[in-house]
Amino acid sequence: MEIHLRRIAFFARQLGAREVWLYDPGAALGLAEVVAARNRIDGLNFVAARSLDVDDPPRVDVVVAEVLGNFAYEEDVLETLRDAQRFLKPNGTLIPRSLAQWAAPVTNDRFERDLKSWQGIGFGLDWSDAERMTRNNMYVFAIEPGDLLPAPASWDELDFAGAIESRRSGTSRWLLAEDIVVYGFALWWECTLAPGVTLSTSPFRARTHWDQIYLPLLTPVAGCAGDEIGLTVASETGGTESGIEVRWTVEQKRAGAVIDRQSLSIGEGFLG
Repeated sequence: MEIHLRRIAFFARQLGAREVWLYDPGAALGLAEVVAARNRIDGLNFVAARSLDVDDPPRVDVVVAEVLGNFAYEEDVLETLRDAQRFLKPNGTLIPRSLAQWAAPVTNDRFERDLKSWQGIGFGLDWSDAERMTRNNMYVFAIEPGDLLPAPASWDELDFAGAIESRRSGTSRWLLAEDIVVYGFALWWECTLAPGVTLSTSPFRARTHWDQIYLPLLTPVAGCAGDEIGLTVASETGGTESGIEVRWTVEQKRAGAVIDRQSLSIGEGFLG
């Protein structure tokens, strides 16, 4: 993220920005000063602090923040962009502009095989508690279109120019057209940087350096044609002890009645 921000600042200056401010508490800021000097890039102001910790910042025409993670909300993007509004002049531009979060059921068992490997350790030991903790986590995987039910649905949409809350939640639903086993869910995002300019981590689009998020289940859902599968995702950032809390609940309905319900949370699993 730090290297990307340095490049954005250099390019902005080269493209005609009169003055550019760079905020970063990391060691890469010093490197950026050296690189800027070597390449004779002037008009840059280096501030060794998080933008959130800066009092009375200068107002600018454009604010650019590159704080998106594999799970979009994991790098304080909500708190950073909410705070970024005080850096803007009236009618200023905030980049990125909006974000949509997507989900799809995973119907390939290749990730499930890894998670249930606890069952094959043997030696007469019951590892079910360890397996349950392992499943209460979200994983970064390179997920392929062939791993998924080809019917993605949005579970959250956010306009960064409006009110930005640190608690986000939403529900997606799928009506199964055939008998199929659901092993978990894939999450990804699509970010609008400016009108007509988007950046997507979708497995159905060209690869980026971000991968997708995999949300496991406690047990696979054996779905039948006509079943409804619902996924509710809730996250909270900016104030939790671990920095982020993510919970997901899955319901399987048949003929309108709930026949399976599973709730998981990274607060119950390994964070590492």
